[in-house]
Amino acid sequence: MSTNKSRFASLTEGLPPTYWLIWTGTLINRLGGFVIPFLTLYLTAQREIPVSQAALVVSLFGAGSFLAQLTGGELTDRLGRRPVMLMSFFITPIFMVILGLERNLLFISVSTFIVGFFTDLYRPAVGAAIADLVPSAARTRAYGYNYWAINLGAAVAPLLAGLIADYNYLILFIADAITTAAFGLIVLFGIRETRPTEAHHSTHATATERMQQLRQEPILLVFSLLALFFGMIYMQGNVTLPLDMQSHGLGPQQYGATIAVNGFLIILVTIPVSNMAARWPRFETIAISAVLLGLGFGFTALASRLPLFMLSVAIWTLGEIAATAVAPAIIADLSPVALRGLYQGIFGSAWGLAFFIGPLSGGWIYEHLGSNTLWLGCLILGIGLAFAYLGMSKPAKRRMERTQLTSSD
Repeated sequence: MSTNKSRFASLTEGLPPTYWLIWTGTLINRLGGFVIPFLTLYLTAQREIPVSQAALVVSLFGAGSFLAQLTGGELTDRLGRRPVMLMSFFITPIFMVILGLERNLLFISVSTFIVGFFTDLYRPAVGAAIADLVPSAARTRAYGYNYWAINLGAAVAPLLAGLIADYNYLILFIADAITTAAFGLIVLFGIRETRPTEAHHSTHATATERMQQLRQEPILLVFSLLALFFGMIYMQGNVTLPLDMQSHGLGPQQYGATIAVNGFLIILVTIPVSNMAARWPRFETIAISAVLLGLGFGFTALASRLPLFMLSVAIWTLGEIAATAVAPAIIADLSPVALRGLYQGIFGSAWGLAFFIGPLSGGWIYEHLGSNTLWLGCLILGIGLAFAYLGMSKPAKRRMERTQLTSSD
């Protein structure tokens, strides 16, 4: 009994109750993430919008999400973490329901962009709040556990959504709105403002002055650029992997089984990997993650049967898990207290941009240069990213030490 208690204590050490409220809200919100996975199907089947136009509408969600990361980061530092989260969680449900009711293509497009914007506006605020609440030594675990909650919800939500969609699509939008608002209620009644008092002076700086300060932060910009390339590799699992499997005679059912390996491993090993990664040097850990990502996608060039495709997904999933726990912790350690929201927003926007560029670049290479060129390119890029992460390790550590000294003054 005492062994179980000590094990539980080691898992939760350094994570205050407010963090667990954020974690719970994240899980509830993601368990109700019904609309986005089914948006294309809804637009084509229920609203009879052509596939090409439906794809354009869905891309507007991505555009809103990208803009939300930058805007949310700026507002998080200026207004505080709590107001931005409340704004996101209570405005999103309104437009979510409007989107489910709207029939005009123009209004559907506008509503989709607005939903994309407000749905992700909270992300920099949550990232900054975790940095406020959790000491540096526990941040890798904190971000890793939150990532686990996101993916647990993302694994369950499509199953529930499929059952609901067979009955009534509008219920998807209403249920998604309710779970989003539920996170808002948790914030409203359970979470106080976490922004440190020393960060309040940032509200007096103009946006131009804050952006000029970023020019003196090459490590953040380089790290975000590397995240862009990391994300571009990762996106091939959703875009070109199913095309390559199809060319080997494996259809949607086999692809679904293959990509399920990703979700299964994330749920199974994220917590132990996050605990181990918390004890490892961060830049060395993310370098290993990049190698695993490159190896996993590079191995796809050798795959022709279902088990080999599953093995390739398993390899790059391990890289994904470690990186998504360590990278936000690195950003939190790099960021001055007054710029935590902006730093999280810039890093998040790099991933958002990868979700746009990755499919375009990967699809072009696959179509014009062939699948082997694409997978070899992923391998080379992953190894190159690993060397880049190792190369910036020492200057980044010096930068983190200066940030910690400044924060402690």
